[in-house]
Amino acid sequence: MENTAAATPAQLSQKEKDIQMMLASHVHLGTKNIDFQMERYVFKRRSDGIYIINVGKTWEKLQLAARVIVAIENPQDIIVQSARPYGQRAVLKFAQYTGAHAIAGRHTPGTFTNQLQTSFSEPRLLILTDPRTDHQVISA
Repeated sequence: MENTAAATPAQLSQKEKDIQMMLASHVHLGTKNIDFQMERYVFKRRSDGIYIINVGKTWEKLQLAARVIVAIENPQDIIVQSARPYGQRAVLKFAQYTGAHAIAGRHTPGTFTNQLQTSFSEPRLLILTDPRTDHQVISA
């Protein structure tokens, strides 16, 4: 299903400037190894073995994520979490600018299930930077 200008709000429309910023940030560069679930997002493979990610599909997923986040009325009901060092700064920045709660570092078991814990919370939306590393959070 293609988005038309009439169906997409102006804030979510794909702009040349946004694409240029994504390319300047090297969002399109993957790794030499690829997971089978990521194959549909690959544009092509460079001669040095690095996979190039399709920026158009990345933009579509960013739109979807933005719509989900905006649908939550109270930003305090959103928790962003990262146990990986590369995602911790991003989690803290996201929380700072949106008003969400950030958990940077190791996940404390029972945070979302044990009501007796001081750190207990029931988020309406949980955002993880790496579902493989943070699998304990979503498998509890």
